[in-house]
Amino acid sequence: MTTDANPALITSMLQGTRPAPTLVIGLGNPILGDDGVGWRVVEDLRSRLGDRGAEVETDCASLGGLSLMERMLGYRRVILVDSMETGQVAVGGVRAFPLEALPDPSLGHSASAHDTSLLTALQAARAMGAEVPARVDVVAVEALPTYDFSEELSPPVAGAVPVATQAVLDLLKKDEP
Repeated sequence: MTTDANPALITSMLQGTRPAPTLVIGLGNPILGDDGVGWRVVEDLRSRLGDRGAEVETDCASLGGLSLMERMLGYRRVILVDSMETGQVAVGGVRAFPLEALPDPSLGHSASAHDTSLLTALQAARAMGAEVPARVDVVAVEALPTYDFSEELSPPVAGAVPVATQAVLDLLKKDEP
């Protein structure tokens, strides 16, 4: 049996340092069209972080539940960027909210049919004494389900990338003194 470990956390522990206080994770599958918008937002964010790069770590992931929770351990704050089909806004609409306000815990990539929801995984980790983030926010881009292989985003979702990136930057500014 193999397990995926958080390489940044392991490296920081071995070096006696802590990871960056904030982690931004783009969720999705970059070869399933609009499902890859989280990855695109993280790519855009990396180019716009500038001096904040030392304070903010970025990553991309395709799995939710326990795997995502493990990746989040050791960070004070996490921002998840994902595509979601909520029907509450038009395709390409961007919303930011705390993870606890997720209307359906199975939306996006925070859960899996073969796993638990991210909320449940974080609660279990907290109960076991793990260092879970004090704050988890979600930046969601409204998209329709994608079942065709494509590395291209639809025009409304592609247009949402800079808007979602700005939403992440705005969330990061809320922590500044």
